[in-house]
Amino acid sequence: MLAVPEPFVAYLRVYEPLSAFDSPLREELEAAAQGPVDPFDAGLREQDVWLRSQLASPPRLLPGETADGAVAGIGDVLVLDPADVPSAPAATVGPGPLVCPLDLRGRSAAALVGFLGDAEVPLRTAALQVPAEKAKVRATAVVSELAGGGVHVLSSTWTVPLPWFVLIDPAERCVFTEPGRRRVCWRAAMADARRRVARAHSIGRKSIGEEGPTRILRETGRWLERFHPHSAVELDYGGLVQLMTSSDLDADTSAEDVHAIVDAMEADDAEDVATHYETLRDFWAEFAARERHN
Repeated sequence: MLAVPEPFVAYLRVYEPLSAFDSPLREELEAAAQGPVDPFDAGLREQDVWLRSQLASPPRLLPGETADGAVAGIGDVLVLDPADVPSAPAATVGPGPLVCPLDLRGRSAAALVGFLGDAEVPLRTAALQVPAEKAKVRATAVVSELAGGGVHVLSSTWTVPLPWFVLIDPAERCVFTEPGRRRVCWRAAMADARRRVARAHSIGRKSIGEEGPTRILRETGRWLERFHPHSAVELDYGGLVQLMTSSDLDADTSAEDVHAIVDAMEADDAEDVATHYETLRDFWAEFAARERHN
């Protein structure tokens, strides 16, 4: 397992105050927060939990389950100090600690439903150790359990959905470049993230209509509304930093370009929109090519 690279996945996470959860879940999360996952290792931890679920005897359909399909426990959490979240004066974050359950069972179920809908029959047969219809019923049931709440983590393979950059302040980027501990992330107060996504959605709807990036902004805004208003939001490049050199990180102005596009759309400046979009396209083209050739 040590030889397996970290998944090429970026993350959008929500960290909520413990007070946002009801008992007994609150107590379980409080206990889990005593030994949180290191954010530098979150992708590898998720990968390890999933691999172990598949190597178990008998194999588990989803990580975080017992052999009979019951929930094995609350699972892993990430923890964040409210002091590490930049915010506007009117935005409140906390009280701490803020916790982000990785929700690996629910996220895996949603991914499995998507896989079963998209994959060809030979691939489904090779990947599953149970009949596809049985797997679909089980995964759909787990997803339906999430209907009243929301998973705390969204993920994207090989790239970052550009609308995600709307949620954060470009100037608040955190870059860690120590050997073996490289990370790029932004954090924002929930109130600030909601305000930014609402503005961008309104501008996008008037400028380009309801589809494409505007639809993603609408869905992201609805997702944020599921959580406590004093939460924090984190955009993390995750395993994508493995694909980026120091020069790539220095040249990355994605957040600035996305915010500039929103401003240009509001000003009806099509030329400025095109200029910044071209910069984004050029930067992310290499990663798109890696995905196609993988």
